[in-house]
Amino acid sequence: MTGEGPRPTPEARERARELDVVAGAAVAFCDHLAAVRNLSPNTVRAYRADLEAYLSWARREGVRPLEVSHRELRGYLAELARAGYSPRTVNRHLSALRGLYRWMSRAGLCDGGAAAALASPKTSRSLPRTMSDADAARLLETCDPSDAVGLRDRALLELLYATGARISEMAGLRVADLDLAGAQARLFGKGSKERIVPVYDSALEWAGRYLREGRPELAARSREPRDELFLSTRGNAMSADALRTVFERRVALAGLDPALTPHAMRHTYATELLGGGADLRSVQELLGHESLSTTQVYTHLSVERLREAAARAHPRA
Repeated sequence: MTGEGPRPTPEARERARELDVVAGAAVAFCDHLAAVRNLSPNTVRAYRADLEAYLSWARREGVRPLEVSHRELRGYLAELARAGYSPRTVNRHLSALRGLYRWMSRAGLCDGGAAAALASPKTSRSLPRTMSDADAARLLETCDPSDAVGLRDRALLELLYATGARISEMAGLRVADLDLAGAQARLFGKGSKERIVPVYDSALEWAGRYLREGRPELAARSREPRDELFLSTRGNAMSADALRTVFERRVALAGLDPALTPHAMRHTYATELLGGGADLRSVQELLGHESLSTTQVYTHLSVERLREAAARAHPRA
């Protein structure tokens, strides 16, 4: 006796081979998302995790991933739902699967039809959280303009409120992207799509003051020249996570709802524009939305505000 266990069956060997092929394809697919489609690191990281979870399930359930059936994939999504994942999260897993199988189909590795035919779980679309102008004012007032960090944070909050930019777009903003004379900023959104947005006067004033008085002090602490607009206390470029932490700290200092995020300012920006009479297409361009349907959610907010105003003002309301 050699002490060796039973040899794997031909079917088990083929299943293991397919798992290796799909695992390699998943890595290449995610690399493509990052390098070619320029998706955000957070999105790519989520897709990697989702695809690793799928491969673990396929290995555990004895599924051949290159020959997976529509029924098997539905079973996988059902397992996610039973595990307590929200419909939104299940949809993200499904999006990762569709993308991978579409990628493999183009590479001639499999058919990919089973994943393409899957229906997305229905999700309830909640209205975005917004801030009142009074809340925004309280947030801005937490910044002490007598030091470099206070000026930096004030400029960040002012620009978020003035442009409706994503926090990742603020992290990518460079000094040259801010045109004080032209009263505009150049932002690079998802997929590195460029857009120009106007900036109102008070935000320009605070950004200019930060550039003159605050940023040079922070930049002097760096070992090398930096062209990013927002710098840390050590003079390094600030990531989206670092800027998000700044926002959360200011929210706490202002005594506001801790659930508020930088995206709340983006939602507020869009709602104020629509409430002020801006057309939907213009708001879509300013926000950098690829689809008009994404922008349309803000029309519900505007209608709700009108309803509230009517309820307060109408004598029979």
